[in-house]
Amino acid sequence: MHDLNKYLEESIDNIREDRDITKSLLKDVMTYLAGDETRHTQVGQVAAKYVETLQRSNEQLVKIAALLQKKVNSEAAELSDNDKSEIFDLIKESGQNG
Repeated sequence: MHDLNKYLEESIDNIREDRDITKSLLKDVMTYLAGDETRHTQVGQVAAKYVETLQRSNEQLVKIAALLQKKVNSEAAELSDNDKSEIFDLIKESGQNG
């Protein structure tokens, strides 16, 4: 269980780091767009990807929170194979994004 907690903490740290970087980049894009509305065609897709990244990180945090809440609610119970699979997928995603 110690390794699981370590991986969850690492995943959450990676998600937060990704969010900070993405927010910064999105702010830069918004500043650039504010200079001239015709720039939307140039960087609109990039901005959409940044927003998509933030949305994905929100979903990852919600999944982790749900798994942790489930763990707290059933301290004596072990994680199901599905829970373990979800955690593994989150860690894998976090590693790819970070």
